[in-house]
Amino acid sequence: MTDNPPAVPDETPSRPEDVPSDSRGWAVAAHLLPFISLAIIGPLFVWLIKRDEDEYVEDQAREALNFQLSLLIYGIVSAILIIVIIGILLLVAVAIFGLVWSIIAAVNAANGVRYRYPLTMRMVKGPSSDSE
Repeated sequence: MTDNPPAVPDETPSRPEDVPSDSRGWAVAAHLLPFISLAIIGPLFVWLIKRDEDEYVEDQAREALNFQLSLLIYGIVSAILIIVIIGILLLVAVAIFGLVWSIIAAVNAANGVRYRYPLTMRMVKGPSSDSE
């Protein structure tokens, strides 16, 4: 039998130790800026400024922007569903979901890992997302 190397995914992430600390800082900022009332504007700002300069920051800021846009849509649907009471519970769930996963994403970004949020609609596409 031959030992085959493990399959390499289509989008090979950079090794965490290869990501400069400056890039990690910008990526963490993209994930955490929504906490200071810059929900969509924070990640959008980071993405627009850094998208042509740093691939890692562009990727993480785009991911954070897509997550915030998804949360906005989930929040609007929940607000509409307040009419049938279930919306109140959904709004609380969306808020907790956003808080927890943003912190997890920021920790991963600080470690240089390319993080992907769950339940995220990827509306803002990047240069490497043509195959998605």
